[in-house]
Order: sequence, then structure tokens, then C-alpha cells
Amino acid sequence: MTSTILDINQAMKQKKVVIESRPENLSIIENFIEQIQKEYEIKEDVYGNIVIALTEAVNNAINHGNKRDASKSVVVIAELRNPFLLEISVEDEGEGFNYLDVPDPTLPENVLSESGRGIFIMREITDNFSYNERGNALIMQFNI
Repeated sequence: MTSTILDINQAMKQKKVVIESRPENLSIIENFIEQIQKEYEIKEDVYGNIVIALTEAVNNAINHGNKRDASKSVVVIAELRNPFLLEISVEDEGEGFNYLDVPDPTLPENVLSESGRGIFIMREITDNFSYNERGNALIMQFNI
């Protein structure tokens, strides 16, 4: 399987990339983010948040969701919902999880834990953040 960036529907301002679950494919995601930043004219501060959140989300999908199984894919879709709202979804082929069960890394008993920081950061730097019921697809929204 090769990873590609596809224009799905220009009228809807939607873009999609499908990558194999290999950590080195994060560079494809970086290129994808640059492409949507230019096309959707995203402000620099929001662009930085998108880079951090999307990189973390795809990294989690590769490592935790698909367990680095290169036969499984991660699908990223970016869609301009209106001139001011960008929605990005990240879906893996894993079993999913309940993100509400992830320990809060800001609590004293969890400060030294390495688990949960990425989800905490994504939730803090997005304007809206949710998982599907299964827990294998994340939707992030950014006011651009």
C-alpha cells in the first residue's frame, strides 16, 4: 500500500490522506498539514496547534490503535465546515478505547505517568474534541 494525499471534493473543501501504520509516515502528515494550511489560509497560531494535535493523534493511531501493523491504515480527513471552522478526523483500524478512562495527567498521582498527556494536550489546544463511540476515530475542530 502506498500513502497518498487525495483531493476528495473541492466543492466541500475536503482533503484526505491514507497512510500505512509506520512511524516514518508522520512526515506525510506534516506535508498534509502544510498543504491544508496554505489552501485554507490558516493563521500561524492555529497552524501550530494543528501540527501538535494532528501529529499526536496520528502517532497514537499508529502506535496504540494499529499497534504499528503496517497492513492497517490511518485515515485523516480535513474538511472546511465553514469559512472559519476546520474539522480534522483521524481514524485507525484498532479496537478502540474509552478516552475518558485515560488518567488525568495533571493530577498529582499521575504527574509522573507517561500515559494521557497527548490526549490532554489535544483536548486543550483544539476548539472541539471528541471520539466516536468505538474509540478508534477522533474528531478535532479548529476555529481558523
